[in-house]
Amino acid sequence: MRKARAAVYEAPNTPFVLKEFPVRPARRGEVLVRVTMSTICRSDIHSYEGRRPNPCPGILGHEIIGVIEEIGEGVDTDMRGDPLKVGDRITWSEYFFDGQCYYREVLDMPQKCHGVRKYGHDLADQDPHFLGGFAEYCYILPGTWILKLPDELTDEEATPLNCGVATMASVTEAAEIALGDAVVVQGLGLLGLYGAAMAKVRGARCVIGLDAVASRLEIAKRFGVDHVIDIARVPAQAVIDQVRKLCRPDGADAVIEVCGVPDVIPQGLAMLRTGGRYVLGGLVNPGADVTIDANMLVKRWITLRGIHNYHPRHLIQALDFVMTNRTRFPFKDVVDSKFALADLDAAFKRASERTVLRAAIVPALAG
Repeated sequence: MRKARAAVYEAPNTPFVLKEFPVRPARRGEVLVRVTMSTICRSDIHSYEGRRPNPCPGILGHEIIGVIEEIGEGVDTDMRGDPLKVGDRITWSEYFFDGQCYYREVLDMPQKCHGVRKYGHDLADQDPHFLGGFAEYCYILPGTWILKLPDELTDEEATPLNCGVATMASVTEAAEIALGDAVVVQGLGLLGLYGAAMAKVRGARCVIGLDAVASRLEIAKRFGVDHVIDIARVPAQAVIDQVRKLCRPDGADAVIEVCGVPDVIPQGLAMLRTGGRYVLGGLVNPGADVTIDANMLVKRWITLRGIHNYHPRHLIQALDFVMTNRTRFPFKDVVDSKFALADLDAAFKRASERTVLRAAIVPALAG
């Protein structure tokens, strides 16, 4: 039986270890994919740092694309109904669930099924071993939504689709962004940049981006952000005042949190107009405690929602959004560095320090 390499996460805050695992044939309902690129999501960093639970030893990485090498019996088409064949380049949902579930069948929330599993969040020492992106191969298991990628889409444009971009399709939908809205985006990493671009495409008249990293503030202007505020240099109350002044007559229609910092929530609430919407999309770690005056939610008719994972339709929407707007916004520039599997430690360091927007792992690169 042939073998392939993976960068294994053995324990939080320890170096990744390159290991080989057997590559078996794809079974019924499975697809074996040769990974061409995977990117480091902020949640991968949180797992590596021990800030969120993740099985060890494991293979991190859930923003993945690859080329089909084997198709198991029973897999014929992607989620649009297009035929699948060996050699097709594909993306797939970051989570999977095979079975019946009340949340899927009744509530139309398949992403919240009890027992749902996620790529990059499974044990590597158990068959089929390859269930994460930082490896040469990945098995797509039953209960996963698969989507074929157009040839003209670059790997850099395609890899973030199944996590960051699909998540923001869900977040901006929940924020109910409409024509003429004023929108604030807290955090201008990949999620924030795509969120700003989607807000513009949805018809927002004004998008305000908040971040403390100077390079992000600059690139945000290319993703539809009309005004940027450096929260590292501007006091918290002054940030609120500036936002409310820009969002006349009474504050923002919607605020989106994608920075993963709970302390920004009271500030975000204070930016909203009466009847405004606040959507939290970045607080994925346990222990994100914050104190707010809940009376504000009542008296000012504030809607507060959390979004975690996404509906399968959002994956299709993410692809269509990027294909339609790839000449309007520089999506390919978000993935701004590439590393070999052997250099995963260096890639995580750069990503953790926020000196790159999205670090990509390319298994074919020599390390």
